[in-house]
Amino acid sequence: MASPAEPATLAFPRPPEIVELAQALIHTRQTLLPKRLFDPGPNESQTRQILSAAAHAPDHHELTPWRFIVVPAAARAALGEAFAAALRGRDAQATDEQLAQAREKALRAPLVLLAVVRVRDQDAEIEPHERIVSAGCAIQNMLLMAHALGFGASLTSGKALGSRPLRALFRLGEDERALCFVNVGTPDRAKPIRPRPAVEEFVSYLTV
Repeated sequence: MASPAEPATLAFPRPPEIVELAQALIHTRQTLLPKRLFDPGPNESQTRQILSAAAHAPDHHELTPWRFIVVPAAARAALGEAFAAALRGRDAQATDEQLAQAREKALRAPLVLLAVVRVRDQDAEIEPHERIVSAGCAIQNMLLMAHALGFGASLTSGKALGSRPLRALFRLGEDERALCFVNVGTPDRAKPIRPRPAVEEFVSYLTV
C-alpha cells in the first residue's frame, strides 16, 4: 500500500477552520455496529490512511506497544471457526444455531482488524495500563480517520477475545492481549446523534 504524503505542519495558533473541522469530526462520530456496515469498505489507500492515524497516538518511551491485524476475506471463515470453538469451550451445550451465529459474526463489516496490546516487555517502566491507554488513543485516531473518510466504524469485543482458539489463530504472544475488533464499512443508513454528557458531569476541580 502506498504511503500517503505527510501533512504540512500546522501553524500556531490553529486556523479556525481546523478547529471547527476537528470539533465536527469528534462530535459527530458514532458507533455503527458491524451488522450495519456494508460495502464499499475502505480501499487500499484509505485503509493505510486509517492505519497511519494510529501511529500518532501518545506513546511513552516510543514502544509502539500495540499492533493491528487485518482479517482479509480469505481468513474470515477461520475467524468464524475460532468464534465457534470459543463458544463451545464456554458452553458445551451450544446448539448448532448458536454456533452458526458465532461464525456469522466473522463475516460482518468490509474491513475488520484485531487490536492487540503488548502489556509488558523489556521496558518495565511502562505499566500495562499506560500501554492500554496508548492503544485506546491509537484506536480513536483510526475511528476519527475512518469517519473523516466517510465510513462508519465500531469496536466489538466479547468473551472470545481471551479464548485459546482466537489467541492461537492470531498467534498472540504470551505478553499480548487482544483488546477488540475494529470494524469499518459504509453504513446502511444515518443514525441520530445521541446526547452526550455535559462537561460538568465528568469534570471536577481539585480542592486543597
